[in-house]
Amino acid sequence: MKSWLKPFILVVLLCFSVVMGALAQPGDPGGDPDVPLGGIELLIAAGALFGAKKWLNRGNKS
Repeated sequence: MKSWLKPFILVVLLCFSVVMGALAQPGDPGGDPDVPLGGIELLIAAGALFGAKKWLNRGNKS
């Protein structure tokens, strides 16, 4: 009788761990959450402003 008990418990525990692992995953947050501006966007904006300033001041050399 003990010959089938250990494999049976092993199979039950493996199935339980797989099912509980699948249920433990977080759900879809739904929609696109608002994300603040990150560092790369600020660097791109600063570069664009610097380039526009250089372009506007290109004829003001003395």
